Amino acid sequence: MALENSIFPSRPDSLSLPVEEKVESEEVEVATEVTASTGVFNVSEELGHVVTTETTSPLPNSAPVKRSFQSKLAEREANANQHRKKTQGTEKERGRFGWARTRRKRQRYVEKNGRCNVQHGNMRETYRYLTDIFTTLVDLNWRCSLFVFVMAYAVTWLFFGAIWYLIAYCRGDLDHLEDETWTPCVNNVNGFISAFLFSIETETTIGYGHRVITDQCPVGTMLLLLQAILGSMVNAFMVGCMFVKISQPNKRAETLVFSKHAVISPRDDKLCLMFRVGDLRSSHIVGANIRAKLIKSKQTQEGEFIPLDQTDISVGFETGDDRLFLVSPLVISHEIDARSPFWDMSQAQLEKEDFEIVVILEGMVEATGMTCQARSSYLAEEVLWGHRFSPMMSLAEGFFDVDYGAFHHTFEVDTPSCSARELSLAAARLDAHLYWSISSRLDEEPTLANQAAKQPDSGSANSKGGEPTFIVGEMTDIQEQSGLGELNGSVATDQSESEA
Repeated sequence: MALENSIFPSRPDSLSLPVEEKVESEEVEVATEVTASTGVFNVSEELGHVVTTETTSPLPNSAPVKRSFQSKLAEREANANQHRKKTQGTEKERGRFGWARTRRKRQRYVEKNGRCNVQHGNMRETYRYLTDIFTTLVDLNWRCSLFVFVMAYAVTWLFFGAIWYLIAYCRGDLDHLEDETWTPCVNNVNGFISAFLFSIETETTIGYGHRVITDQCPVGTMLLLLQAILGSMVNAFMVGCMFVKISQPNKRAETLVFSKHAVISPRDDKLCLMFRVGDLRSSHIVGANIRAKLIKSKQTQEGEFIPLDQTDISVGFETGDDRLFLVSPLVISHEIDARSPFWDMSQAQLEKEDFEIVVILEGMVEATGMTCQARSSYLAEEVLWGHRFSPMMSLAEGFFDVDYGAFHHTFEVDTPSCSARELSLAAARLDAHLYWSISSRLDEEPTLANQAAKQPDSGSANSKGGEPTFIVGEMTDIQEQSGLGELNGSVATDQSESEA
């Protein structure tokens, strides 16, 4: 550090602002200097210097440059626009003391993977879960489900094993193990372990043949029937739960994909909100249909605040476009009309809005016949104004090729920044202007026709009897509109008879 300070004791003069041209043929060298305040730099090719829009104090070594007020104003506006474009999307709000703070991100109601971000609390009537124990077990996670599955069998085996041991103990079978004349309730049951193994063999219907019940024990016979019946019920219940849990179509929804962004752009001269859906599997979704909801808090006219109010977004329910043939990726379109919640929303207002669009795709899995549902959502910042989805289907040799690499790609298109209402009003004004201009022109046509008819009547007196009159001159406005005659020197014939 000492060596550096000795070699560079002070800042070179070439780093001071501004740098003037010394030779016209030489290239302009631009030097930049880091100022104390965060200024926006702009390089002027004509003057050959660097201008900062915000500076704390003028530099002592800088020489004044004479510029006009208009050039300074234009340069400042250009710098402001450039800075606004760079900081657009990352603009920060200002707090009470002018400190920058980031905009609070909206909490999602539905995650991008379809999981609903809602937790139920303070539920006192938990007994309602036991009334539908089958659904409760199916809804458990895999760790709890496996634990319940193992414990259900283990508890029943231990319970009936203890009963078999209790019967052998009460009848005195354990005291006559070496007595061959004694007929026990269950042969070869000499302790709790052997009774537990007999319980397992009975419930699972294994039957190794070493431990077997005898006909001298009616209590054991009744217990055997009871364990066989209850064991079958436990098997049916637990195997059914595991089968339903394994065959749930939740994982089928993982191959139903939605685009990362929604777009707003014109389609058939109307603003439309669009998003893309696709199916990655070759087995199709049968009877697929799509619907969308707008999640936005609102306040009624009576002052009631409704959090997370749900509003339907039409995606073709009236025309049947919501029923999809999802063989290839499709772009779902919502026409922004007078019934749409986005009717009064412009591009500037979209950047300030706080809402969430939830899209739901439902259908039946072709392989299992079970109903599948896939969900996703789009926040306000995930809706791109003036974009359109890139095409991803091409015609190959004998088939259609779908490139899923372009599934999320969009590109910008010319889109008005005003709302759909303003576009409709502008189109209505244009139609009204055309209507009145055409009707006024049609009103003028009879007057022009009368004026054109008077000219041959005035010259009919000088014409010869019985001969048609020829008038050479410029064509009238009526002839010009109807396309008859030439621009100059047109000939008009009067077929009427001249007066004597």
